[in-house]
Amino acid sequence: MRLPVIKRVNSFIQEHDQDYIEKTIEVLEYICESRGIKDEELDTIGELLSNMYGALEVNKDIKSGTPEREALNAFMQRVLGSIDKE
Repeated sequence: MRLPVIKRVNSFIQEHDQDYIEKTIEVLEYICESRGIKDEELDTIGELLSNMYGALEVNKDIKSGTPEREALNAFMQRVLGSIDKE
């Protein structure tokens, strides 16, 4: 996950609507089911998906009243915490 990408997607959500991101996620997940898709392509799509899901989580925290910087830091701490447990 890349924090700058999550921040940028979050800005898009705030300017437009999260429905665009949710529909984009649906399309990317659908593409992943394609026959003949290469591993490198799946890795790229997976990275995009994880950033978009991350942005949705951050946006949810912001909507509940958490300042953006705090929401981003808390999300990254959760991600890092889950990596450390593995």
